[in-house]
Amino acid sequence: MSMARGFFVCPQTKNSSQLLLTSISEASRLTKFLNYPSSSSTTHLHFSLFTPSSSRFLCSRCSTHRQENVPIDMSAYSDTFAKRMAMAGLKPHHRIVLGVSGGPDSMALCVLTAAWKTNSLGIAAQKNEFIDGLLAVVVDHGLRAESKDEANLVHRRVTSMGIKCEIACCEWSEGKPKQGHLQEAAREKRYEILQSASIRHQIGVLMTAHHADDQAELFILRLSRNSGVLGLAGMAFVSQLFCTCPDLSAEASGEGILLVRPLLEFSKEDMYKICLGANQEWVEDPTNRSALFTRNRIRMTLTDLASPIFRSELQALIAACRRTRSHVDKMCSNLLHQAVTIMPEGYAVIDLGILRPSDLKDIVLSKFIALLLQFVSQRQRPVRGRASKLVLNYIRTSPCKTAVTASGCYLCPAPGSRGTQVLVCRSTDADLTLEFLNPYLTEGKNCSISNEVKQIVANGRSYSDQFPQSTLAMQFLDLTSSDSILAEAKREGILSESTYKSIISLQREESNNFVSKTNIVLENKVEHKVEYAASAPSKVLRPEKVGYFMNRFIVKWNLSKQNACTSFSTNNSNQFQDFREEWNFCNSCVVGYDRLASVRYMVDADWLYLATLSKREDSCSVHEELSLSVESRVMSNINLCSACTKKSAERALLLLKSIPVAARRALPVLVNVDGVLLSIPSVGFQHCPCLVASATYKPKIPLGGGYNSFL
Repeated sequence: MSMARGFFVCPQTKNSSQLLLTSISEASRLTKFLNYPSSSSTTHLHFSLFTPSSSRFLCSRCSTHRQENVPIDMSAYSDTFAKRMAMAGLKPHHRIVLGVSGGPDSMALCVLTAAWKTNSLGIAAQKNEFIDGLLAVVVDHGLRAESKDEANLVHRRVTSMGIKCEIACCEWSEGKPKQGHLQEAAREKRYEILQSASIRHQIGVLMTAHHADDQAELFILRLSRNSGVLGLAGMAFVSQLFCTCPDLSAEASGEGILLVRPLLEFSKEDMYKICLGANQEWVEDPTNRSALFTRNRIRMTLTDLASPIFRSELQALIAACRRTRSHVDKMCSNLLHQAVTIMPEGYAVIDLGILRPSDLKDIVLSKFIALLLQFVSQRQRPVRGRASKLVLNYIRTSPCKTAVTASGCYLCPAPGSRGTQVLVCRSTDADLTLEFLNPYLTEGKNCSISNEVKQIVANGRSYSDQFPQSTLAMQFLDLTSSDSILAEAKREGILSESTYKSIISLQREESNNFVSKTNIVLENKVEHKVEYAASAPSKVLRPEKVGYFMNRFIVKWNLSKQNACTSFSTNNSNQFQDFREEWNFCNSCVVGYDRLASVRYMVDADWLYLATLSKREDSCSVHEELSLSVESRVMSNINLCSACTKKSAERALLLLKSIPVAARRALPVLVNVDGVLLSIPSVGFQHCPCLVASATYKPKIPLGGGYNSFL
């Protein structure tokens, strides 16, 4: 195993703060490479002498990337990195979480980020000091026997660089993923853990080490799936990740955190050179060499085609797609703010007169529709294929006269608009979800990072506004298939004939692999019939608990004796005593002795029930009007709170009349164990003055999907 000369610590036998040996000559050489400040303010980078037990660790400065006695000038890498950080809107004082695996990519990210911060802030290089505002998180997926030892090794290496580091272990509550979904499941779990760590430490920026070769792999992968120009743009340079649990505080704006990929202009070879230039060791994940995984197969094929011309032309094509993506994103953002109104009940109204769909290119209108439908439904699956075409044709047919359901949304003409406005409401066909929130863990926790994220986004927008749109981006707007994009790129001179043929060959090879896999899945697919229950499905929500309904409404309820007592004016103690006894009785007959309520969507029967309550004069008339025996028994037991219930129903009906019928059906309501309506919080209906319920519209993902940059 090749060892880093001059710097080393032995974390197994010594305290982590004890520097055992320092080479003055090596320190000066490393300072030159990393472009650090003078030695008086240099953060020492310590390298481990730990000899791992597994050969899986031995790819540290392996021979294929070893360049003995050949100095690597780090200044160009440092300058490019600093420029990318400025483009992202980041400044050295911003606090950052680094996702670190220990491979050459993430170790290079650690080297460059540490140098960028120390060069700018001049942090003193003293023992036991970590670089301010920098946290590395090593995720141990637990999928290999060696993963724990690897994570500990990486932790020591990163810590020795002056970067605070922690290890997070994956918990596979439903069992470890199967081979066919291993990489995808590991990736999802990794981002979940990294995001959680960022929020826990109140840090608004997460950085990963994706580079240009990763973009090339993704380009070929999506090309084989016949992606359009937006998909071929690849990974965003900057994007927003949003919390799985929303902040419950009123002042929270829900900015989430920023995911930044500052190495997208660097190649894989650059990663190795940066590590070598910094005398930094790395580990290699053996699963990255397995041909079982699609990305690995593409990676190995691209390595075989790794001529400088092929690489540069492929990256030029990806850059052209990214410029097109930036242009489309900007147009859609403007249209969403100008032509769409979001109502507090959770539905959207499109003004077709402002949108002018006939004047928009298909790529722009399709993206606009996808963003709006994803927002209303809060389902982040992309709107594609037939669903996209269906809604595209519907919007283009102006004025709209019919209704359509697609991608979890119900679209119909807005009442009184004569088809010039379209309602977009949440469809009630999907399975109900109710996530339980902990107010103590979520309330007010994200406010501090939200302000920082806002400022970083503003900095990034200001930087990107300096660059004019390319005319090539306008030409790519008319291209609807991957084949046409490649042909146009060749016609424009972006791709040479040889590169064009190589890409076509890769596309066909991966397309065939994808088709054969799909056929296997379809042959083994078992169809299940779906049977719908006669009653509307619901989710149980106990009092004082907070539920997040369909990723859209924060719902909570409780019983309040004080509210019941103050709902009626009493002039003597006897009346007050009678009311207290009646309150206890009402509690049992409406909510039930078990104090349980369930959340479901509003149904048409709820409207009829409100109408019945609003017309009642005494309990006998209700018995005659209501057909459900359970509801009849409930109404016969309510005495003192009857007037309150009637008034609440009357007010609720007035408010519901102002909400379109399609939108009403997506409102959350509370019912008791017998299915009797207790509350419609969005319009203030409470069946009993003891009941206090609320439903606050707070979607997880904002309109437009958050900030994205494809610079």
